[in-house]
Amino acid sequence: ETAELVRAAGGIGIATRVDHTVPEQVAALFQRVAAEQSGRLDLLVNDVWGGDDLTDWSKRFWQHSLEDGLLMQRRAVHSHIITSYYAAPLMIEQGSGLIIEITDGDTLDYRGNLYYDLVKVSVIRLAQSQARELRQHNVAALALTPGFLRSEYMLDLFGVTEANWREGAQKEPHFIASETPAYIGRAVAALAADPHVMAKSGQTLATWHLAKEYGFTDADGRQPDWGEYYRQHVQPAEGQA
Repeated sequence: ETAELVRAAGGIGIATRVDHTVPEQVAALFQRVAAEQSGRLDLLVNDVWGGDDLTDWSKRFWQHSLEDGLLMQRRAVHSHIITSYYAAPLMIEQGSGLIIEITDGDTLDYRGNLYYDLVKVSVIRLAQSQARELRQHNVAALALTPGFLRSEYMLDLFGVTEANWREGAQKEPHFIASETPAYIGRAVAALAADPHVMAKSGQTLATWHLAKEYGFTDADGRQPDWGEYYRQHVQPAEGQA
């Protein structure tokens, strides 16, 4: 389905089944990329997650399922390491490239659940560490966060569609400040097209800042600013709790 969406948007979508926690499958993927793209790889977006059903927000870490907490690390951190391990050599060989680690939040503030928090902060650190080791090869690595993402999962959770998504704010008021996956997609595209992206290597960036810098909008023409919304509407409520 994703490949079809890519083709419908004018690109070339190639679907392939890969478990990114299995090194042999990831190695085979990049062998295929090298063979079919003449050894070239310009962009890697590490966005494997799979932790929604593993996160119990109501429990402290010692009450939480340890098995689920550790599986979350494997799915959402180990998978990123494995994928970069096999992708980076292609970029090093050509002397250019960009690795983007998708996270949640652009700070080190606690995210409400130890296992979830560890994943998202670890991904930021992965970007910083990769940036240090790849800089001499002219390959950039950075972390990128969306705001309140209006993903298919969230639309289903609130029982709405993209056509009537604002009705979701009746269940969660902050949903009114949400953004579509297209917003972070356009952030990725802007970064990949930036000839000076090496200057951002090692940083943790956000869609709402990049939208202003590069001038892109969300799919509906808006420029949601979750950072500003959070400061005005979420933080004051947290302070009163």
